[in-house]
Amino acid sequence: MGLRCFTRLKNVLSENWENHLASVAVWYYLYNSWRIHKSIRMTPAMAAGIADHFGSVRELLETA
Repeated sequence: MGLRCFTRLKNVLSENWENHLASVAVWYYLYNSWRIHKSIRMTPAMAAGIADHFGSVRELLETA
């Protein structure tokens, strides 16, 4: 339910593959870099050793 383009009847963001892939990529970045999970008390990227800090909008725009 976190990614609304999969739950709506009319998939506005998913009308073409480029928009769909972009929305899924942004959702995965936000989920792994910004969301602190209660069980591990950090982001999944920090738990995996990929990142040592929270994600930022600047990093999101630089990778896009």
